[in-house]
Amino acid sequence: MSVGYVYDPVYLEHDTGQHVENARRLVAIMACLEESGLKEQLDYIRPRAATADEVALVHSPELIARIQIMAKQGGGWLDPDTVMSAESHRAALYAAGGLIRATEVVLDSGGSIFALVRPPGHHATSNQAMGFCLFNNVAIATRYAQSRYGLERIAIIDFDVHHGNGTQDIFYEEPRVLYISAHESPLYPGTGTMEETGSGDGKGTTINIPLLAGSGDHEYLHAFEQVVVPAVRRFAPQLVLVSAGYDAHWSERLAMMGVSVTGFARMTGVIKGLADELCDGRIVFALEGGYPLDSLAASVRATFDVLLGNPDVKDPLGQPPPGFKMRGFKPPDITSLIAQIKQLHNLS
Repeated sequence: MSVGYVYDPVYLEHDTGQHVENARRLVAIMACLEESGLKEQLDYIRPRAATADEVALVHSPELIARIQIMAKQGGGWLDPDTVMSAESHRAALYAAGGLIRATEVVLDSGGSIFALVRPPGHHATSNQAMGFCLFNNVAIATRYAQSRYGLERIAIIDFDVHHGNGTQDIFYEEPRVLYISAHESPLYPGTGTMEETGSGDGKGTTINIPLLAGSGDHEYLHAFEQVVVPAVRRFAPQLVLVSAGYDAHWSERLAMMGVSVTGFARMTGVIKGLADELCDGRIVFALEGGYPLDSLAASVRATFDVLLGNPDVKDPLGQPPPGFKMRGFKPPDITSLIAQIKQLHNLS
């Protein structure tokens, strides 16, 4: 089954200057794929701009107009964390459109695709851009798959270190979308407690795994095996989308987690196994966070290696050094947390 990627230089035109979320992230990823020879093993998917109607599947007219107007004015700050340039609106349309194209190809032809896009998306709510995000790329692709293909069950797995409050908010009452987030807590944006489980018809289709600082490969894999796997199996999705943020890596300064490149590869393996079992391997990955360039590029490469079935997954950074930045923190015991989440969601 083929593995592809979405990319276009338009994503570099979202000029954020010295902001931590900047164009150098994609430059580093693409250079790593080129130098490793991995790019030659992948199918290239050219993105297109999302249409106004497609963006409006998720976002309010007021938000869409605000982003468009600010771009015409040359850019500026949408909030204390989120900055735009003159070309950011165009880049954001291509980011959402990149996820749409990836979804179309996967649903029409099978396989798995990683959309290497920016700006990222999972913090954007229906009416607010925030947390470096303008439009919610994964949410737009999800709504597109529902409206164009009539899908009844879509699973979104989010392993970015920050909770995807925007994605949760958009689908909180939606029984046809299972949203699972494993994230550091407490941390920005302050949402994602395990008690947030959805409401109305969507009660039970939001599953949060709020992990304590210091969680690393062991804790994440335990959470995946005990919560993600049984929850996704029970839901039996027709498509899996992944908000792939790599800021839980131990080198990340914006968080306090201890995941390695190998850990991200193993999480990808779990997700791939579920997709192979439940929906003919149909997965769309969307780039979210991850800011140290070396760990980000290595983690994306490792993700592709797993999707391709390459046996040799390289981790140039290895496990976190003793006491790396945790100031004496030890990996937490998450046994009780996982037991509570399983009980809350009736997972065996």
